[in-house]
Amino acid sequence: MTSTPSFIIIAIDGGAASGKSSTSKILAERFNLLHVDTGSFYRHITHELLRRGVLPTNLAALTLALTELNFTTQLQGRSAQLMIGGQPADHEIRGQNVNEHVSHYAAIPAVRQKLLGYQRGQVAVAQQHGFRGLVMEGRDIGSVIFPAADYRFFLHADPIERAKRRAREGQLDSIAERDRLDSSRIASPLVSPTGAIAIDSTFLTLEQVVGKMAALIEKS
Repeated sequence: MTSTPSFIIIAIDGGAASGKSSTSKILAERFNLLHVDTGSFYRHITHELLRRGVLPTNLAALTLALTELNFTTQLQGRSAQLMIGGQPADHEIRGQNVNEHVSHYAAIPAVRQKLLGYQRGQVAVAQQHGFRGLVMEGRDIGSVIFPAADYRFFLHADPIERAKRRAREGQLDSIAERDRLDSSRIASPLVSPTGAIAIDSTFLTLEQVVGKMAALIEKS
């Protein structure tokens, strides 16, 4: 009789263009994990609040709007997609307007609290769909969402190199400004969690970054 592998949780944190998404997707495929991109969640919420004309400076209107947002999950392959009011995100969440505003909305404690339970609930989604575990990427996964994750990684890279990566993706957001806002916010700032394995991806290929993580996971 063979034993069933235990459910594993992998947390990957890091700034913009540090390699979180590409790495997470490959790990998800290799180890049969649900891939959860929490950055896309904040982008979707930002897009929805902007669509409603709710600015991050109007906390009363924002608090009310948050109570009206209903979250569900749709799977696209191995990736969990946030649905708001039954509607999936579209290409506009990657647009310049969202790029310029997402860090401001993400800094608001009420927004982060709204997503907290939903993000942790992706464990149940992964289990219900037969995944071996989940790999969740973001900026506070190993520090706040899953501080007891089986594996916690923090990806970082030189800001100039990350800006080049962003430009190759057709994105024009300021890496330095995003880093400043995400690292200085009071609620769940971007940090390298105590005990997490830090990997500098500046001079590493994607395959090398994945290899470092996979080697540790395969030992378990």
